[in-house]
Amino acid sequence: MGRKDASTIKLPVDQYRKQIEKEEWKTNMSHGSIVMTKPAMQETTKKEVGLVLAALLALLLAFYAFFYLRLSTDVEPDLEPDED
Repeated sequence: MGRKDASTIKLPVDQYRKQIEKEEWKTNMSHGSIVMTKPAMQETTKKEVGLVLAALLALLLAFYAFFYLRLSTDVEPDLEPDED
């Protein structure tokens, strides 16, 4: 009988801590939803996608320019060896 009575009694400090925890959880959830609203998340996603596409385009352009400059040199091969 002593155990049942002891487990059901809650100390005021524990109740106070639980109440504070609930209040903090509510405020954190409300602040979190205000900070990252759906339009803000979409805007950051669009910016990130744009940056990634721009980086890929720049990389592709750099490869193209490298190979274009490397392979487009106008070198006329000598068909006849020098007679000197």
